[in-house]
Amino acid sequence: MRLTKVHKFAIAGSEILLYNISCAEIDILRKLRLSCAGDVDRPRFGVVKGSASSWIIVYMKQKLRIFGSERLEGDVMVSGGKNAAVAIIPAALLGDSPSTIENVPDINDVHVIIEMLTWLGAKVEFRDNTIWIDPRTVDKYNPPYELAGRMRASYYLAPVLLGLFRRAEVPLPGGCDIGARPIDQTVKGMQTLGAEVETLGGVLVARADEMRGADIFLDMPSVGATVNSMLTAVSASGMTCIHNAAKEPHIVDLANFLSSMGAYVKGAGTDVIRIRGGRQLHGANYTVVPDQIETGTLMLAAAATGGDVYITGAIPTHMESLSAKLLEMGVNVTSEDDWIRVRSNRVFRAVNVKTQGYPGFPTDLQQPLSALLTIANGTSIVTETIFENRFRFLDELRKMGANVRVIESSAMITGVDRLVGARVNATDLRAGASMVIAGLMAEGVTEIGGVGYILRGYERIDEKLVRLGAHIERITVEDDPF
Repeated sequence: MRLTKVHKFAIAGSEILLYNISCAEIDILRKLRLSCAGDVDRPRFGVVKGSASSWIIVYMKQKLRIFGSERLEGDVMVSGGKNAAVAIIPAALLGDSPSTIENVPDINDVHVIIEMLTWLGAKVEFRDNTIWIDPRTVDKYNPPYELAGRMRASYYLAPVLLGLFRRAEVPLPGGCDIGARPIDQTVKGMQTLGAEVETLGGVLVARADEMRGADIFLDMPSVGATVNSMLTAVSASGMTCIHNAAKEPHIVDLANFLSSMGAYVKGAGTDVIRIRGGRQLHGANYTVVPDQIETGTLMLAAAATGGDVYITGAIPTHMESLSAKLLEMGVNVTSEDDWIRVRSNRVFRAVNVKTQGYPGFPTDLQQPLSALLTIANGTSIVTETIFENRFRFLDELRKMGANVRVIESSAMITGVDRLVGARVNATDLRAGASMVIAGLMAEGVTEIGGVGYILRGYERIDEKLVRLGAHIERITVEDDPF
């Protein structure tokens, strides 16, 4: 099929091509769209239907080219939290009036969830990191697979739609392949509050004539299960207590947003969250918390290049586990209320690190830190306790000269004198951040494929690094997507 390109522009830092197409050709393209849903290394597209013709919106494949050994210096502002935003945005559907949410990161995952909300019937506007959501026109409870399959957080819609319609049909989530992320704890929470839940053909189907508060005991402090239990509980009458809850900053941020909508939520940030559900919720004005993982990634990039960087708009208390490790490695880290300064001379000591739930060391920063440890003096042991596939990226670091080996759930990283630029691929979102940090440290040129993963969770990270002194080019692969 040959289509004529009409426009070329950018959304969330991704290059977009716009094609005109007759309505008769849409079914063919829907099949193609379904076949590559969730594949970030192929062009993705959406269909916008008109009366006589339609538009095809194509997200093109891109690469990053990094010229290494450039020192970072200056100040950089942290974007709003990805993990908070993708939970708060679906929660806005529970209000009986519009919500305005500020400091929303302009990333691919946010655009995907906007597409889903629009498909469900909501009115949504997103401009200048502010999203306006009117939920009063939502009339569907079953988002399509080709959207849900592109991000993990799509299943946050299940408890929201269950609360609105007493029925939800949400395809099982996509996202990065970093290991098993079962939804059994999410299902357990819904069932405890009175829902009937089953999985049919890859779709989570939930029904409930009535939901009542109860005690939910999570087997582990899962972030996803905690979010879904909270979103279910606000629609269940009576008191719900979520035991062994996750304590991450975005859990607290979701609780604060629900409270601003009129919900009764207490204890977020502790082991037990209490929610008195069944209240009528309204729209709210809210500002998303700064991104903890982007903050950490920028801190590591500054250290890796021997830089001197002020990271503004940050929350230093959220970064204490990483700051402690960087200090242990010999990096100078100072902070005040809303900024962190990182200074480094590129001489690092090896350290051991074990990922844990907050306030422990976050699994999402394990990969970026591992890149830095490849040039530390001595041997570091990195133990991953959350996701079993989170060491796949080490094969890419080996191409750059890293000395690494994996023994069960631990990686042994022996520092080398230098990394050398190479062609590598981002195997998931945070692995992409690891490749960027390695490329900044390396001698020569590093070319990173799979940039779609990086754009899922970092708002124009390449542009921020360039403003600090990095030499990075973004390259669009001009393949014909059809």
